[in-house]
Amino acid sequence: MIDDLFCDLDSKDQRREILADGALVLHGFARAQAPALLAAIGEVAAAAPFRRMRTPGSLRMSVAMSNCGPLGWLSDRQGYRYAPLDPDSGKPWPTMPGLFGQLAQMAATEAGFPGFAPDACLINRYEAGSKLSLHQDKDEADLGAPIVSVSLGLPAVFLFGGLKRNEPTTRVPLVHGDVVVWGGPARLRYHGVQALKDGRWPETGNCRLNLTFRKAGPPGDQ
Repeated sequence: MIDDLFCDLDSKDQRREILADGALVLHGFARAQAPALLAAIGEVAAAAPFRRMRTPGSLRMSVAMSNCGPLGWLSDRQGYRYAPLDPDSGKPWPTMPGLFGQLAQMAATEAGFPGFAPDACLINRYEAGSKLSLHQDKDEADLGAPIVSVSLGLPAVFLFGGLKRNEPTTRVPLVHGDVVVWGGPARLRYHGVQALKDGRWPETGNCRLNLTFRKAGPPGDQ
């Protein structure tokens, strides 16, 4: 069943856009799988509802988040970290759907990072005005694994910078079904998302959903 969802990944409407050494956009890579991905997100959110976490400085984030997989990303007054339990329920995060893991692995392989085995999927929900400031993904124990980011719903502008916060950024328009992968020499580049513009998408309403796959535990851990 899952394999059937990936039967048309060679569609002619897909193209690759290189952002830097080790970073590229796979335009349209997840478009055919989007309905199944959205249905799976709904199941995850039913078990671990979206919530707007607080930064260590106690500011409320504009992006609502949930997680699935063995580890989930957290932010609160204690700092940024990964944990196996949802602090709101005290239960393990929902199991990562098989479709999620297979898509992440295939995208990583397409980008030149074979063998990617994500153990964490952070699900972000953006509404009008929501944004993600420039930051590095460096809370993971395994920085040798890439990041795989899947866009669903409303279009957004992804900001991709350098290894220092003050380096210039590239504005990358992303639409429904686009996948960004970065790793290797690009793994610790700063990145973010501009404030989302108001709009509506048939399957997601007035929001954008983003799946971000990481290998958060130590290398070799599954």
